[in-house]
Amino acid sequence: MALVLGALRLLLGVFFALTGAAKLLHVSAPVSQQMRALFEQFAEVFPLKLFGYQPDPINYQTAVGWLELLAGLLLVVGPPVLQEISTLLLILLMMGALFNLMVLKESLRTYIPTIVCLELLVVLDICQSLARTERVLRHP
Repeated sequence: MALVLGALRLLLGVFFALTGAAKLLHVSAPVSQQMRALFEQFAEVFPLKLFGYQPDPINYQTAVGWLELLAGLLLVVGPPVLQEISTLLLILLMMGALFNLMVLKESLRTYIPTIVCLELLVVLDICQSLARTERVLRHP
C-alpha cells in the first residue's frame, strides 16, 4: 500500500506542479491566451461574487498557478502533515473548478480532467488517512 500511495502522490504532485508552472510561466502564446480567456470566464462566475468580490482574471490565474505549483511540490517532497494539507487544498481547488465549469455550462468532456483529478485526490486523502490510522493502531 505504501508503494501505491507514494506513486499516486508523486503522479499527482508532478502533475499539479507542472500545471501550476504552465499558468505562471506563459509557456506559449496560444496556450497563454486560451488560459487567460478561461480565467476571464472563471472570474465572471467566481463563487464569492455573491458577496461583492470578483477577482482580477490575471491575479486569479496567478494565485491558482502558485497554489498548484506549491501544493504539487509539497505532495512530492513535503512532510506528511504538509502533504495532507496540500491534498485538501487541491481537493478544494478542484471542487471550485468543477463549480465554475458547471455554472458556465461547459460540455461534459470538459469536466473529465477535473473529475479524474478530484477522484484521485480523494483516493489519496483516504489512503493517507488509512495509513495514519494503521500506524496509530500498530503502536500500543
